[in-house]
Amino acid sequence: MANDLVNKTEKDFESIKHVDENGVEFWYARELMIMLEYSKWGNFVKVIDKAKESCKNSNINTLNHFADVGKMIVVAKLAGVKNYGKFNNYGYRGLYNGETAKDIANRKGISEKEDILDYMSSTELAANLFRITQTDEVLKNKNINNEDDACITHHNVGQAVRQTIQRIGGTMPEDLPTPSKSAKQIEQEKQNKLKESDKKKLK
Repeated sequence: MANDLVNKTEKDFESIKHVDENGVEFWYARELMIMLEYSKWGNFVKVIDKAKESCKNSNINTLNHFADVGKMIVVAKLAGVKNYGKFNNYGYRGLYNGETAKDIANRKGISEKEDILDYMSSTELAANLFRITQTDEVLKNKNINNEDDACITHHNVGQAVRQTIQRIGGTMPEDLPTPSKSAKQIEQEKQNKLKESDKKKLK
């Protein structure tokens, strides 16, 4: 009986698993809520908050496990996007003059499984955040409801951001330097310093 329950749970989790363009597995909170039989989102948010708190208490960076990029993903999903990796690459191609996420990772000399956004300077990251937020707005304002149109919209917005950078005389994103350390590495170093500081205080 117990084994049957475990097998069922594993199958349920596998059925709602998603994989991004870098091969990283992830789950949508809204889908987990339904699978775990929570009827109200507000109640499930409390469960998520408790999980985040447990991570913090164990000195685990919640950003590595709870990606609050859900807004863009949810809006894309509502716009009819099923293949988020494809949709994401359309945006990158527009902003990076045809480069895909894989191309960008190769150019930066990082693994495809690494988060590209973690290896961007503040200027490059700002350009990408502008691409993301404006795509989010256009998808909602134009009531896009199919994947092809959503992908084209993402590409057009990325291209528009690129043209703006060019027009004002800025540096193209692909020409900006890649930080020697990722955002996660910097965050981990900060956490380690805090731990060392706390240990010294206890002595």
